[in-house]
Amino acid sequence: MTDFDFLIIGSGIAGASAAAFLSSRARVAVIERESAHGYHTTGRSAALYSPLYGNAAFRALTVASRDFLTSPPEGFAAHPVLTPRGVLYIASQSQLASLAGVADGAEALGIRIETVSREQALTLCPALRPEHLAAAVHEPDAMDIDVEGLHQGYLRMARANGATIRLDAEAQAFERRDGVWTVRLADGGMVTTPVVIDAAGAWADVVAQRAGVEPIGLTPLRRTAFIIDPPEGSDVTRWPSVIDADEDFYFKPDAGRLLVSPADETLSEPCDAWAEDLTIAECVERMQEAVDVPVRRIIRSWAGLRTFAPDRSPVIGYEPQAEGFFWLAGQGGYGVQSSAGAGRTAAALALGEDVPADVAALGLTADQISPARFR
Repeated sequence: MTDFDFLIIGSGIAGASAAAFLSSRARVAVIERESAHGYHTTGRSAALYSPLYGNAAFRALTVASRDFLTSPPEGFAAHPVLTPRGVLYIASQSQLASLAGVADGAEALGIRIETVSREQALTLCPALRPEHLAAAVHEPDAMDIDVEGLHQGYLRMARANGATIRLDAEAQAFERRDGVWTVRLADGGMVTTPVVIDAAGAWADVVAQRAGVEPIGLTPLRRTAFIIDPPEGSDVTRWPSVIDADEDFYFKPDAGRLLVSPADETLSEPCDAWAEDLTIAECVERMQEAVDVPVRRIIRSWAGLRTFAPDRSPVIGYEPQAEGFFWLAGQGGYGVQSSAGAGRTAAALALGEDVPADVAALGLTADQISPARFR
């Protein structure tokens, strides 16, 4: 590896999408410390596209991603990236205010959402307990995401544009001289570039420190998920995703079974996260108050890290205290669904341009996502 215009550190969904959009206009290299792309977070995503999910910044980037995810370039993926699913937000009597907040957020962004009766909610998901259900709203346009197809599509798009992508390539040491970074890799190789893009997920602050850049204060939080059998005799194929109004749990159909998460946010060091039995047991207990789904066994469980900036908005932009260092971090749990909008925005800002017009029209400014807000 030799000279490049941009070196992206991290080949998860953030780094891959930025590479896809940047590589058509610049020489790009992507390095990944692991032996597989998206090993820690992207590959462990629950795979849902819902513009209602996340704060205002992520909602804007998610809305701005829809056209690309719906109609990617020819050859981008073998199958549609998005397929219909819908989301049903449910509330008990004590959660009605939280449910109203979901509806208000949809209205503010022009997202279609429907108030449904208890009977309609039970038709959509027959396993709901009528005695628990006080109200529900339905987001019919939410979609399942083919995460693997999307991620590999970005990498394929980057390679087709001439990007160099390497696995097992950890950036260990950085030196800045005469406007150029020299990055030493763990295998002894070297890369030179005027701009380093830090898309290292839970390790983004670690990478910054190695480069002599002050950390942002990113916080990795563990998120657990597990697979269970559906109720005996039930065909869950057409069930919507179901999210508790306070996000105490959610579940969605997954290959004929149910993927369940407690929506936990447990503080963690950057690591290869794993699911804890107690977290799963507590989730099952909460879920069964609202849903009649006997849990006879946990078929499979895992955990991933969702990494947040202090204000829970993404960090996309040049570091004001270090020339040529660009942050692409803090995607939280929204990086997959917002990837096209975030990748295009990162590419534009890295090239010294304005936020893309469609993203700006949704109210997102460069200042709102700039690392300068923490300095």
